[in-house]
Amino acid sequence: MAVYTVTNKFLLDNYAVLTVLVPFDGNIGSTITVGSVGAPFNGTFVVRELPEYEFIGVDDQGELLFNGANPMPNQILYACTGNNVHLVAASGTVTYTPTCTWITGQDVADWVGVVYASDSTFLDQCAAASNQFCWRRRQESNKLQDSLTTVPSADVKLGTIMYAGSLYRSKGSTDAFASYVEMGQAPVVGMSPIIKQLLEIGAHAVA
Repeated sequence: MAVYTVTNKFLLDNYAVLTVLVPFDGNIGSTITVGSVGAPFNGTFVVRELPEYEFIGVDDQGELLFNGANPMPNQILYACTGNNVHLVAASGTVTYTPTCTWITGQDVADWVGVVYASDSTFLDQCAAASNQFCWRRRQESNKLQDSLTTVPSADVKLGTIMYAGSLYRSKGSTDAFASYVEMGQAPVVGMSPIIKQLLEIGAHAVA
């Protein structure tokens, strides 16, 4: 979860624009919660644009218009019904909680080779943890703007499933994977090279 401090606000043609202190890490389509900014700005909204210039209204076709001669960084624009509000200093917050849903507990069960219903709660937990971890690592490694709801590719999906499967296999242990051989447990060595390869972690970002 990320919380951004609001410094300015205005509303024009039923679109609100908030300026925050630092660049917003989400994307167009991200869901945000606005609090303590005042009505009608407060609430849960979907980001429509992250404009770099002054928003000046909507044309006859409903297209958003911007003044390219007046740059305004760190803006978040979203649909918001209300009377126009001139640009003013403001306080409050924008909260962004990304939730990735690339894989499911059933995907993990299929890969590990167990019946989903036999341990559905933990399988779902492993899938959720892997979704968030793999999405975040791809952002940190390659600065990619992946969708939170649609997995980028088949290889990324498999890498996410494999990491979730590794989490599942470590159940009941803090430092080793469960093992079914006489030698007991195999030491954990972190993310395997093949998982990193599938997730494109460590690869150069594509321009």
